[in-house]
Amino acid sequence: MISEIKHHYSKQIHILNDKYLSSMLTRLCHPHTHQPTINELVEFLYTDLIRVVLNNEFPTIDVTSPTRMTQKHPGILLKAEVLDKNQRAVSVNLARAGTFPSHICYNALNYILNPELVRQDHVTAARKTDDKNRVTGTTLEGSKIGGDVEGSIVIFPDPMGATGGTLVETLDFYKSSVKGKAKKYIALHLIITPEYIKRLTKAHPDLIVYGVRLDRGLSKSEILKTVPGEHLDEERGLDDTHYIVPGGGGFGEILNNSYV
Repeated sequence: MISEIKHHYSKQIHILNDKYLSSMLTRLCHPHTHQPTINELVEFLYTDLIRVVLNNEFPTIDVTSPTRMTQKHPGILLKAEVLDKNQRAVSVNLARAGTFPSHICYNALNYILNPELVRQDHVTAARKTDDKNRVTGTTLEGSKIGGDVEGSIVIFPDPMGATGGTLVETLDFYKSSVKGKAKKYIALHLIITPEYIKRLTKAHPDLIVYGVRLDRGLSKSEILKTVPGEHLDEERGLDDTHYIVPGGGGFGEILNNSYV
C-alpha cells in the first residue's frame, strides 16, 4: 500500500503523501536550484516514482529460485513474489520536459522486465498560445512510435500536469492511431493541478495518474481549507499564462537551460 493524501477526485488519481519525495521536489522547485543539481533531483524523484508505480500497477508472479547458498543447502530454495518480467511496457517521451524522466523510467523498466518487451516512444508536442501567452491548445508536431501497444502498460513520465492538453492529445493519438489495446495508461507527474485533473478525468477517465504534489495555490483561502476535490470547480492552480502556482517554473525550460 502507498500513502496518499485524502481527496475527492477520481479513484484513478493518486497524490502521494511521501516526505522523501516532497523534500526532493521542494528543493527542485526552489529558485536557487540550478543545473546540474536539477537533473540529479529529477533522477532521484523519477527513480522512486517509477518504483511506486511498478509496485502498485504492474503484475506479479510467484517464483522459486536458487541462491548462492543452494549448493550448500540444496533442499532450500528462495520463494518470492516478484514483478512479472513478461509484461510489455512502453515509456513515452513527451519532449521536451518529459525527455529525461522518460529515459530514467525506460532504463528502470529494462532492468526489471524483459528488455525485449520494453520500448521508448517519442512524441513532440507544442503549446498553442494567444497574444497574451495563454494556452489555447496543443499541436502534435511529430512522433516516433516503435510498434503496437497490445497488452502493454504505457507510461507518460511528464513532470508537470498543468493544463493536461498535451496528454489529452497524446492519448487521443495512441487510442486512435496506434495498433493494439493497451492494458493500462499511466501518467507519472511531479506536480498536478485541479485543472489538469478535471480535464483528464473527463477526456480519458481510464488514465491512472500518479503525482508527487497537488498545487492549487490560486484558489480562494476558504477553498484551500477544504479537502482537495471537494469543490473542484472552485480550485485553481494555474495563472493566466497557464503556469502552475506555486509550481516550480517551466520544467521544460529549467531541465534544458533553454528559456524559449
